Amino acid sequence: MANLPNFNDVQKENLLKAILKDSFAKYALLILLFLYLAVFLASFITPYSKDYSNRNKAYCPPSKIYIINEQGKLSLPYTYNYIRYFDKENFDSKYIEDRTHKYRVKYFSKGEKYKLFGIIPFDRHFYDVEKGGELYLLGTDINGRDNFSRLLYGGRISLTIGFLALFISFPLGMLYGGISGYLGGKTDFIMMRISEAIMSIPSFYLLIILASILPANMTSAQRFSLIVVILALIGWAGFSRVVRGMVLSIKKKEFVIAAEAIGASNFRTIVFHILPQTLSYVIVAMTLSVPSYILSESGLSFLGLGIQQPDASWGNMLKEAQEFINIVSRPWLLTPGFLIFVAVLSFNVIGDTIRDTVDPNSKER
Repeated sequence: MANLPNFNDVQKENLLKAILKDSFAKYALLILLFLYLAVFLASFITPYSKDYSNRNKAYCPPSKIYIINEQGKLSLPYTYNYIRYFDKENFDSKYIEDRTHKYRVKYFSKGEKYKLFGIIPFDRHFYDVEKGGELYLLGTDINGRDNFSRLLYGGRISLTIGFLALFISFPLGMLYGGISGYLGGKTDFIMMRISEAIMSIPSFYLLIILASILPANMTSAQRFSLIVVILALIGWAGFSRVVRGMVLSIKKKEFVIAAEAIGASNFRTIVFHILPQTLSYVIVAMTLSVPSYILSESGLSFLGLGIQQPDASWGNMLKEAQEFINIVSRPWLLTPGFLIFVAVLSFNVIGDTIRDTVDPNSKER
């Protein structure tokens, strides 16, 4: 990575054009855009709020939507409610459709008021069902909460935590590595030993320890903020070492010597002349770091140490699927895991494409 061209060269190559030219990266970008649009429009897309719960419909299977009526003719979309009964033979709750009454699926109908994008007052929902009807596209969880609605609301946490952590770890890592590499000598030696000490800490186990000692009465927003800070403070050390190595070679360039000759301060030289030359590597590293943050948050929430119920994240939603009986008889509970896989894979594909664009030699390695 030390031989990456500067960011001006990368701009000329047009990263977006390179991504769109690669078929895998193009589809990965479209998938991510779709996911982010869906989670930020969750209040509009979903018929239920994030606090909705119907305790009488625990583990209800996904609702079936019909467009062919009993006479075999095309009809407006409709669905049936499920009736819950107890199966004495298998000692389990079962559901059957109540065919005595059909409920029409409505689109762009009025519903519970909310704020679109958190700003615009709005009361329309993309889809809904007639009064008295129930529509669960991905079934319900153990508390009778609509999985589809919780997936979108939970995605706001799982998909944004990586970018929020980047805003802390990467500026810190760039500045730390820049100072260390530029000043050199004893300062460089001490700073690098500190970063190596931080890198030697098993990050995931540290996350578990720190998350487990957080007060139990913390709100999910507070816990989310602390998880972001913890992830950021762990992730900057390795990044700073790479930046430091790049700075060691950049500080010998003529434009840096010229800046020093006209009396530029060390801070100005580092921030305005040296660090911008590392942006090509930074862009690649940021793209490839987001999946690790998503997986870390999901892992913590899966273990019960991250976002707590009743608030949703893909990690704590996936926790219900750890039982074998749920995997076999309620496969819709695995949907959060599938979305985590898709999001992480998409980020990695785009990151690889950006890396190949800014460093063509990487294809031959």
